Amino acid sequence: MVGADPNSTAHDRAIQAMPLGAFSRTRAIPLFAVLIPLSFVLVQCGKAPPAATLAANVHATGGDSFEDRFPAPKFSDRFPSEAESIKWPSRGDSLRGEPPRQRIVRTEKITPDAAPAASSIRVAAYAPTTLPLERQREDLTTLVSMKSSAFPYFGDNPRSDSAFLNVTKGDRKGHRSYSGKVYWQDETYNDSRVLVHVPEHFDAKKPGVIVVFFHGNGATLERDVRDRQLVPQQISDSGVNAVLLAPQMAVDAADSSAGKFWQPNGFKRFMEESTSHLAKLYGDPNSAKAFANMPIVLVGYSGGFLPTAWSLEVGGITKRVAGVILLDAVYGELDKFASWIENNRTGFFVSSYTRYTKRRDQELMAMLREKGISYREDMDGPLRPGSVVFVQTRDGITHRSYVTQAWTQHPVKDVLVKMAAPSSTRIASAPAASNR
Repeated sequence: MVGADPNSTAHDRAIQAMPLGAFSRTRAIPLFAVLIPLSFVLVQCGKAPPAATLAANVHATGGDSFEDRFPAPKFSDRFPSEAESIKWPSRGDSLRGEPPRQRIVRTEKITPDAAPAASSIRVAAYAPTTLPLERQREDLTTLVSMKSSAFPYFGDNPRSDSAFLNVTKGDRKGHRSYSGKVYWQDETYNDSRVLVHVPEHFDAKKPGVIVVFFHGNGATLERDVRDRQLVPQQISDSGVNAVLLAPQMAVDAADSSAGKFWQPNGFKRFMEESTSHLAKLYGDPNSAKAFANMPIVLVGYSGGFLPTAWSLEVGGITKRVAGVILLDAVYGELDKFASWIENNRTGFFVSSYTRYTKRRDQELMAMLREKGISYREDMDGPLRPGSVVFVQTRDGITHRSYVTQAWTQHPVKDVLVKMAAPSSTRIASAPAASNR
């Protein structure tokens, strides 16, 4: 036996004198005393927390924020053939005092409660729609490829009477912009996607409106139209019975080319193709009949003035356009805007501008005065049929932030609310067969 340590305690010397087996059993007793309670703790930790706790955590961490409701979708490639749909928490949950549900990302057909087909469509004051709490829908958005969208485009540029793709390098074709910069077709003019948005409160059985948004230069649908300019959110937050279509124009480029919207009836073909996509997202195939007759509000921001102007001039369905909104966008095509205003006195026209476009807006005002068309220079009060409004925004408002901060915060929302004001006169929609 090994000699005892003279510095050891009496307890230590007793342990050293014990046989090995007895020592092991003695050491095991306190070890089990520690491990057994610990095992119960581990088992409890392995259990999932209650669903209510998870939901509460989502609510506490801002799960109903706009970033959660409009997440950037991850596409397998840049131009997918399939649409990717995004579903957000229902506002009805908040109204009932319940925590928001976790977001679900879908790629399959969305089928909310089907709505019967509308036999006739009236365009009214587009009053905000409130649904009963027992029947809640959810905001839905998707990005779909449409053959009639602005690009790809292989036709002529009517502004120069020459081929739009006017540069060739090997197998590549491109367009030389007015600045002299060359943009290649396979990089800049090959995205046929359209952002389609249906708010949760939208009801195809009631009078409604389709908002078509033409973005400006240097933009993409996800990064700018959806996330930075908050256009889908503005449509939803207005409470108006409206849906959104936003075609991708030149991708992230300093170019305002209109593509297929330059062509006669190009805008008409775009709206006809969009009906099936709107009906699919809404969840009722029969609602396509309603979408095919709904009035349209065109919104052009910055370089979006060009497809807006040509859609009004040669688009083929001018009578369906109930209003035009230009956000710091009167850079040209004044004759087209003046002509539409003069010939469509049941529609409204709003142009808001900074110092960058002030001169052109003043030119357009002068053209209207010569035609005997009155206008006002403020955004006070509702927008009635025939309203023409020009409003200069204060110094300090930047062009880049104009879609979210113009004469007011969220100007697209503000126009829709004023258009839907109860005092507005009802506007009858054009017959389905009417073109101009």
